[in-house]
Amino acid sequence: MNDTPGWASPGSAPSDGREPAPGEPAARPDGTAPPTDAGTAGPDAASAGPGWAGKQPPPVPGQWSAPTGPPVPGQAPPPPQGWGHRPPAGPGGYPPPAGWGNGWGNGWGGPPPAAKPGVIPLRPLGVGEILDGAVSTMRTYWRTVLGISLTVAVVTEIVVVLLRGLVLDESTGTDALNDPDASLSELYRALGRTLVSSGVVGIVAMIGTIFATALLTTVTSRAVLGRSVSTGEAWRDARPQLPRLFGLVVLLLLVVVALPAVGSLPGILVAVLGASAGGTALAVLGGLAGLVVAGWLAIRFSLASPALMLEKQGIAKALTRSVKLVRGSWWRIFGIQLLATLIANIVASIVVIPFTVIAMLVGGDGGGDLFGTASGGDFGWTFLVISGVGSVIGSMITFPVTAGVSVLLYVDQRIRREALDLELARAAGVQDYGTNNTGAGPGN
Repeated sequence: MNDTPGWASPGSAPSDGREPAPGEPAARPDGTAPPTDAGTAGPDAASAGPGWAGKQPPPVPGQWSAPTGPPVPGQAPPPPQGWGHRPPAGPGGYPPPAGWGNGWGNGWGGPPPAAKPGVIPLRPLGVGEILDGAVSTMRTYWRTVLGISLTVAVVTEIVVVLLRGLVLDESTGTDALNDPDASLSELYRALGRTLVSSGVVGIVAMIGTIFATALLTTVTSRAVLGRSVSTGEAWRDARPQLPRLFGLVVLLLLVVVALPAVGSLPGILVAVLGASAGGTALAVLGGLAGLVVAGWLAIRFSLASPALMLEKQGIAKALTRSVKLVRGSWWRIFGIQLLATLIANIVASIVVIPFTVIAMLVGGDGGGDLFGTASGGDFGWTFLVISGVGSVIGSMITFPVTAGVSVLLYVDQRIRREALDLELARAAGVQDYGTNNTGAGPGN
């Protein structure tokens, strides 16, 4: 007889209230007397069938095998194997296994819930769970997340405001491009200044994004395990990989920019040789084709950043890991990242646009001068400062969401392909993980 709940050994039944005397064998469920000698096969043993021996081994909890002989008269048949209806309980019957009840088809009660030590359950994730995990990281560890995002955004925006107000001459480019009487050389010079100004601002913003991504990757990876991390700990963990992360981002930017340019080059050459109409059309088609290829590669390499930071890999190995993890899931990853980017940018725009409007109303055409100087041309200091405050608030929203979604996508793909949930469960201290968890869930 085994005392495990929901399990009974074959042949056991509730007693009639009389405890057997010491040395006296218990009566069978059908009322017949058992053999007096456990090692001798009496008449009852013979009637039990050839599959029953006179002396049975002790039952093993959690295991059951039906007897091979014919059923004993008065004894209920064993419970059915697999899914089915719940067997009746009663004298001579078998209690139902654990988990049977009001589940699917009055049989199996469904898989047990996955362990969730942190912001996500340890199983393949759905789209909503990935987005919720990124937001839950912000909400649960808001001091660290907002501290990192605020620091990076403020430093980045201060540099941008100073560059635009003191160094970059954006007014010249704006005036020439808006002047219908400007000569071709003036337009080229104005366009060059505008591109240089935008490029410098973009580089500063990219550097800030890299720092924020590196630190928030560490925070999100610890949040999966339910562990908090301070800003100093995140910095110490991410600092050795920062040079490689810079190299990875620069390489990806070069690829994304170079492919459309290479695609447009044949059309430009044709236009230079004299066929301007055909060359222009060819350049546009080639640029679009290069842009499509660049977008496809950008998604293929989109998990390289978390792979580089969390696996402490080099640039080439991180790119290879990303290609392996994305293979077969390109459209899914593209859709999730596009959705997360749209949501983050829409929410950030709701904050940034009012600040921009206020800056234009207060600063006017650039005459508003917060510090009593006239530098900055069309972009006065009042405009730059007020719009910069809005940009800081917007970055505090976009940084955690985009970095969190990227890390959780990486974790999700490794769970699906490499059973990373087992390692995460061990790291989080989840007991007996993998013995009862089927891994089923919305993400399957």
